[in-house]
Amino acid sequence: MSTSDICNVSASKSNNDVCEVNNMLNNMSTDDTDVLPVCANCGKEGISDNMNTCNKCKVVKYCNATCKKVHKKKHKKDCDEHIRLAAEKHDEKLFKQPQALHDDCPICFLRLPCLGKGSKYYVCCGKVICNGCIYAPVYDDQGNEVDNQKCPFCRTQFPISNEEMIKRQKKRVDIDDPLAMFMTGCDYQEGTDGFTQNYGKAFGLFYRAGELGCTKAYTNIGYAYTFGCGVEIDKKKAEHFYELAAMGGNVNARHNLGIKEENAGNMERALKHYMIAVRDGQNDSLEIIKRMYKDERASKDEYARALQSYQMYLSEIKSKQRDEAAAYDNELFRYY
Repeated sequence: MSTSDICNVSASKSNNDVCEVNNMLNNMSTDDTDVLPVCANCGKEGISDNMNTCNKCKVVKYCNATCKKVHKKKHKKDCDEHIRLAAEKHDEKLFKQPQALHDDCPICFLRLPCLGKGSKYYVCCGKVICNGCIYAPVYDDQGNEVDNQKCPFCRTQFPISNEEMIKRQKKRVDIDDPLAMFMTGCDYQEGTDGFTQNYGKAFGLFYRAGELGCTKAYTNIGYAYTFGCGVEIDKKKAEHFYELAAMGGNVNARHNLGIKEENAGNMERALKHYMIAVRDGQNDSLEIIKRMYKDERASKDEYARALQSYQMYLSEIKSKQRDEAAAYDNELFRYY
């Protein structure tokens, strides 16, 4: 079952599917500012023509193009202030340390690792189980080791066929399980596991999954807008969905935003992204901060804080059981 963040897509697709995707995603709002229902020039009430909204601040509205033109010079100072305040409000949300992306493991009650190999999702019960609890043997009341070909949490027998797996997955989608939605969205996007490639259904599932907390689904939408997978390339919308993913706790999206800001020369903003990502376990961000310190683009205190944050994260996820699993098969069970 594919759950990769980047889905390779084929060139063949129906025009109807492309139109469906474009119509759906183009109607998604990428800002959260309120608009005034009164013309800022003449005071006429009840206007709703978005074509006569200020092109820059998107806050004030006008009843017609004439009022908009007349009011332009008078509005300039307020327009700049609206833009400044909106940017401050956005950054306050963007650079706030998010909550952990996943709940704790429901068996050992330790924080789940951010690294994908450190845990696994089970469609039978919708639980995400850490690698240590997956690897650990299960015993009955008499201390005898029992059948381990069952879910570690609900003890449901593993599916014996891909058809049964898909059936269980669809049941989870029907009850609004965001991870099942994400997995099904990837199947529709790639046209795998018996699903017919359908971008409209894929992005509909991704968007709904993102709303329900599966932030890597937002990352998939961001990639689609970045590379034109089923939609027209739109860098602004791509960045919007990357930011939604980062604010929802997705460390890879956060790390990539840091790289974007660093490439643009915005080192202060880049460092903020990297520091947030490190606190949630992104080791690549820690390595970049280390490099920035060596290049004298980050201070000794900033690098020390990054190291402390990463050690704090490790103290929350490390356990003897998880270490034993990683030692048994590092490729399968590595968790940091």
